[in-house]
Amino acid sequence: MREVMNAYLWNAKLAWKDFKAHLCEVTEHIRTAAATIAADAARPVLYLRGTPRKEALIEQIRRRDRIDEGLVAVLSAVEPCRTWFVRGNRQERKLQLEMGWGKCTHLYFYLVHPVFGLMQLRLQTWFPFLVHVGLNGREWLARQMEAAGIAFERADNCFTRIDQVQRAQQLCDEQLQMNWAEALSPLIEQYHPTHRLIHAIMPVDYYWTAAETEHATDVMFRDRASLTRIYPALVHHSIMSFGAEQVLGFLGRATPGKSEVKTDRRRREPGVRVKHWVDENSLKLYDKGSVLRSEVTINEPAGFTVYRTAEGKPKGKKAWRPLRRTVVDLPRRAQVSRAASERHLGALAAVNHDQPLRETVADLCRPVTREGKRFRALRPFDPFDQAVIAALNRADWTLHGLRHADLRNALAHDLPAGLTDAQMAGRISRLLRLLRAHRLIAKIGHTHRYRVTAKARLSATALMAAAAASTPQLTRLAA
Repeated sequence: MREVMNAYLWNAKLAWKDFKAHLCEVTEHIRTAAATIAADAARPVLYLRGTPRKEALIEQIRRRDRIDEGLVAVLSAVEPCRTWFVRGNRQERKLQLEMGWGKCTHLYFYLVHPVFGLMQLRLQTWFPFLVHVGLNGREWLARQMEAAGIAFERADNCFTRIDQVQRAQQLCDEQLQMNWAEALSPLIEQYHPTHRLIHAIMPVDYYWTAAETEHATDVMFRDRASLTRIYPALVHHSIMSFGAEQVLGFLGRATPGKSEVKTDRRRREPGVRVKHWVDENSLKLYDKGSVLRSEVTINEPAGFTVYRTAEGKPKGKKAWRPLRRTVVDLPRRAQVSRAASERHLGALAAVNHDQPLRETVADLCRPVTREGKRFRALRPFDPFDQAVIAALNRADWTLHGLRHADLRNALAHDLPAGLTDAQMAGRISRLLRLLRAHRLIAKIGHTHRYRVTAKARLSATALMAAAAASTPQLTRLAA
């Protein structure tokens, strides 16, 4: 990045001491251009003080002026930014460039786009003149469904009814095929005309990346009351049963490495939100009216992988490499996010189960016969069997299945001390046969891996919740 800055100064024939004055000129040019754009569209330019909700203000202006397409308003606010400074180096007695945090004016162009609907373009008025584009996939989908003649009902950012759900999902998936450079470049030309001046000095176009993405999976209920009946149990299970291993598994991470996993429960309007973090990425659960939403937010994609060639080698050999911020990797980012939500919702599905505990685990507490061989009953409240059941509930097995070595590592602290490697291997092999006999795991064909069954997850969820509950809680539930 420093090389780019040096090239910019060289091309502009600027001495470092003149850098700030030059940027002040460019900044004033950007502000004047924004005022002209707003005046030509007969739209207001508003300076914001404090931290008002921009979206609420824009929605108010949009309804008041009945704006169905085009610019709604331009908002101006002084906000933090990363930028370059020319500072003196006392030791070397010369000026030098430094990247650091500062503040500058940011311009927010809110507009109703013919394809994307209501969206925003945020322009930093100081070097490096970053542009952030914010758009909402649900807003975009609403326009797609209207064009396709699909009837729907909408509440805020949720669809409470869609007549053709599968067709709507197809339209949503088509969003990933968008040519982003082709779609967004005209916005630069329209709302950032000063870019032509900057481009003449440094002929480099904007490189489009996804700084933050949110992928939401919505489960629509018949009405609010139907969701309200089960939602408290989902929140309790998310807080009490989803530890670091489960959250990492949902997000496709087999091991924590240096990652920090956190969980937070917060009451909000209109309900309760549970959020799990893995570094700067998160997984949320919350209710919006009659919709249950699982939402995955990715700020640091490098923790995930994509099957691609190496940078700068488009004809090279493909391999699983770190996921990048570039919009080229957006389809994979959506795939990763959707898989995380499906694992999350799948783990929650076992909670809403009205069958009494004794009926849920009755089969496990009886000996079974498989292929003519008798296998013992499981003992749900025996410390070792409890550890086995908890191990089966780990979400990371949903990614690649469970292996002999995986179960051995998971139970490393629960197996008797002093066993030889052969004895340990035999113990785990017998345990796998026991779990297969009770249909808690199933062999994956042509592999040495096992799939954890739905029966196992349901039983594990019920037993772990019962083990964590106090006697008064159990008494109230039984009353």
